[in-house]
Amino acid sequence: MKISNETKIGSLTAISIALLILGFNFLKGKKTFERSRKIYALFKNVEGLEVSNAVKINGFTVGNVSALRETDKDLLNILVEINLKKDIHIPKNSLAEIQTSLLSSPIIVINRGSGTDYVEAGDTIATHERLGLLASVESNINPIVAKLNGTLTSLDSLIEVVGSMFDPRTKNNFGALLANLAASSASLQQILNTQTGTLAKSLNNVDSFTKNLSKNNDNINETLSNLNKTSAKLANAKIEETVESIHTTMAELNKTIGKINNGTGSLGLLVNDKKLYLNLENTSRSLNTLLDDLRMHPKRYVNISVFGRKDKNGPLMSPLSDSSSKPPGK
Repeated sequence: MKISNETKIGSLTAISIALLILGFNFLKGKKTFERSRKIYALFKNVEGLEVSNAVKINGFTVGNVSALRETDKDLLNILVEINLKKDIHIPKNSLAEIQTSLLSSPIIVINRGSGTDYVEAGDTIATHERLGLLASVESNINPIVAKLNGTLTSLDSLIEVVGSMFDPRTKNNFGALLANLAASSASLQQILNTQTGTLAKSLNNVDSFTKNLSKNNDNINETLSNLNKTSAKLANAKIEETVESIHTTMAELNKTIGKINNGTGSLGLLVNDKKLYLNLENTSRSLNTLLDDLRMHPKRYVNISVFGRKDKNGPLMSPLSDSSSKPPGK
């Protein structure tokens, strides 16, 4: 049965669309022909988590993030869909948390519990909200700021108590010191402000920089691989042997040129011996004379009756003016 062109084009289009969908899912981390289980986790803050980010247990990748969904319009909770590999036993009392770092994308780490009941497909695992990088720095510095404020209050009280013991000039010095400490505390508080503080902006810039590094990780690896290949080719190019060969050739050429300049060998004699040049010039002139004489008096050399009687003219003693140049020295 003959298949029409329309049928062929339709079949080819359907196959192409199917391959495109499979390739897209593969790039997103979805393996079409591998059985997997999906579990869920609720987080208040996903800390920049994205689809296809890794899910690890004890540092080993056991799955990836397959989807992120909002649970309400206020975004109080975000539902994270986790695609687990098969035959992974996770106790139900395990806790999932998001970990961030300066040099990599956020990942989900599941801290295994001690229970004997395991999470099944469709279950929601408990989560633990871990402080992000900026929040962690702020939580460590805020107690210091609180202690500093308490110290300033105590110092103010101390100055008021003992102020009566000093003269007005000393009181003014204590007042200026207290004002400077208060200004320093306000400046430090402004630096530590979560939204507009200098430290917050710096940490946000570092976070953006590390995210860009993570996104361009493949390009960086490819560039380093190309550099390694180029350096390997240069190492195998035998550059030293080639340079040594060139040096040897130049040395031999210098020896040959030296021999020519010194008149050693046939080429040296030919270049430096003027007498040999004059002999060659005279031989060339004599050959031209002979050829001109043969052309002008052929009967002298070939005895054929066609030419008539014998030519009694004498032989040429020099070449004709139109067949040779002037002899050297004239």
